[in-house]
Parts: sequence; structure tokens; C-alpha cells
Amino acid sequence: MKKTLIFISVALFLFACGGGEEASIEDILSSGSIKELRAKRDEVAKEQKVYVDQLALLDEKIAALDSTKKIPLVTSMVVNETTFNHYIELQGNVSTRDHLVLYPEFSGILVKILVREGAQVKEGQTLAKIDDGGLSQQLSQLQIQADLAKTTFERQERLWKQNIGSEIQYLQSKTMYESQAKAVKQLQEQIAKTIVKAPFSGIIDEVITEQGSFVSPGASPLMRIVNLKNMYIETNVPESHISNIAKDKDVEVQFPVLGKKVVSKVAQVGNYINPANRTFKIEVPVTNADKLIKPNLTAKLRINDYTNEKALLIPQSIISENAEGEQYIYVVKDKRGDNGIAKRVVIQTGKTEGDVIEILGGVKNGAEIIKEGARSIEDGQEIKIKNLSKNGK
Repeated sequence: MKKTLIFISVALFLFACGGGEEASIEDILSSGSIKELRAKRDEVAKEQKVYVDQLALLDEKIAALDSTKKIPLVTSMVVNETTFNHYIELQGNVSTRDHLVLYPEFSGILVKILVREGAQVKEGQTLAKIDDGGLSQQLSQLQIQADLAKTTFERQERLWKQNIGSEIQYLQSKTMYESQAKAVKQLQEQIAKTIVKAPFSGIIDEVITEQGSFVSPGASPLMRIVNLKNMYIETNVPESHISNIAKDKDVEVQFPVLGKKVVSKVAQVGNYINPANRTFKIEVPVTNADKLIKPNLTAKLRINDYTNEKALLIPQSIISENAEGEQYIYVVKDKRGDNGIAKRVVIQTGKTEGDVIEILGGVKNGAEIIKEGARSIEDGQEIKIKNLSKNGK
């Protein structure tokens, strides 16, 4: 700006002096007299200063009278203390403790399946039967023998109490009866294994083996039973959060596929850090009254790990950074009506949440900061403010 004014001043000076002055300067330049050259320079410099001062006065007056002068238009917000909650965001899968694939305990033909897929069953309900291979007939015969042994023992016992008979007869009948009773019990337990029962109440999610198939323990999955009430989410948490995650911490659970959100708490925190990925496990229970939440469903967890009751929050978008790596914003100073001066302030920041960031230093409670337009102004520049927000948003 200064160079421009000098150029204009010299041009006006030469124009006012006319062609003769131009010739006299040429004469002085060709004369080679340093004294005359210095004298002429001082004369031109004085003339220049006069014009520069006059131009400055004119510019100042024009600026004062010009109603169309353009001042940057910005918006501002007042920074007030508020409660700030920071969350860790994790991803996990839904599990249930009542989820089981049933296998037979007895080898044989699956002679009967008593339920269908989707059926609601109760704990202890019979689901299927396996051919016992003649064990039932053996049990009938063994039961007859056991009944006879019991009758013999009871009679011998009555006689023994009347001091009739020998002790050896009494002990032999007793041993026979107990042996037969134990054999009956063992065979009953074997036959009980041919009956497949529900270990808990739930839904038959899948019938895996068809009726009439040969099945054997540990090798033939029969059906899948699931209970959708006792659900929980298991996820891995980075070890850096180990001091912030504890039992009963509040958790916000989101199911993106369902568009559903529930609130829960951390039920269990693992005591082992996996050396492979430096994480520990947590469990978060979830209610499932409508039974829409299924095992292995993906869930997003937001766990509150930090709270500041007197936080100063500003939008991250208004923060700039200088060459030294310092973060700064602009605050409003010398406010007069809707006008003010933009003052650059270096700030220290904390945690972020969404599109806001916590301010730890550089700005005080109640400060008015520039929001929209912050990136198009300079330090000390006059600004015009509109749409002032009182609630810091």
C-alpha cells in the first residue's frame, strides 16, 4: 500500500511540474554534480511527503464517510460451562448363555422327534426318543427279580427281628436286594439317556438330524435350542482404557440393523489382558422383551469414560493451527453494537465428542468466540456479528 502511494505521489508531482522540470532533472543527472543531485533529491522527497500525507487524509475521510465499506460478516457464540461426557465407542457381538446344540447320550436309531423348528419348549420337556435296543425289556425282567429280592429281604428282616433264622440268611437277602435295586437303577439311567429333554426353556431354532437316522454321542448333533432372554454383549476393550472401565459403568448399546438403542451397565470386566491384541473383555447384559435381538447380532457400544461438570465446549471446525503447531481461535474484543475486533487466541484442547471439543486453556467462561467466518478473518480485523447464540451452540 505504501509503495503504491509513493508511486502515485511521484506521478502527480511530475505531472504538476510539467515537461520543463523533467528536462531540468535530465540536466542535473548529466551534470555529474553530486551536490546538485542531493539538493534535487531533497526537493523531490519533500514534495512526495506532501502528497503522501494528503492522500492518507483523503483515504481516512473516505473510509469514515463510505457506508458501503465491506466488513467481514461472522457469527459468534458465547462459551458457557456445561457438563461434558466423553464416550469410548466399541463393537461387539450378542451372545446368550442359553444357546446349545443338543447331542445324544446314547447310540441308536432316532425313532421319534417330538418338536418342530420354532417350537417353544419348557425345561425338562421331551424333545426326541432314541431306540433303546431292548433295554426296556431287560429292565422289566430285572425289575421282577428286584421285586422278588425285596419281598425276600422284607420277610427275612421280619424273622430276624423275631430272632428267627440265622444272621447270614438275613445278610444274604439284604445284599441280594440292594444289588438288584442298584442294577435296576443303572439300567433306568441308561434308558433315560434315550430320551432327549430340553435343558432349559427356549425355542427350537433348528432340527439338525432327521428322524430315523442313526445317532451316537458326541458325533450326531440333534437340534439347536436358544433362549432369547438371557442375552449379553461381549467385546474387547483396549488396555489404554483399563482405568476408566469398571463394573456398573453406564453403556449405551446400539443395534444398527434394528435401528434400536438400549441402555445398560457393564456387568463384568475381565482380569486378563490378551497379549496378542492388548485388550481385555467386558460383558454388557441387554434386555430382549420383543425378542428381536439374536445371537451374533452386531452391536455398537458407547461407554462413558470421562465426565467434566464444568467443561467449555466449542465446534472443532473453527479451530485453526499455526506454523508452530499451536491451535487457535478468534474471540470478539472491543464490541460496539454488532461490530467488534477479532482477537486471535491460542488454546489448549482436551477430549472430543462428536463435532465438539473440550477447551482446557486459553478461553474463559463467558467468552464470545467467532464461529462462522473464523477462517476468513485476520487478527485485529474489524468484524460485523450476526445471529449471536446465547446457549453455546
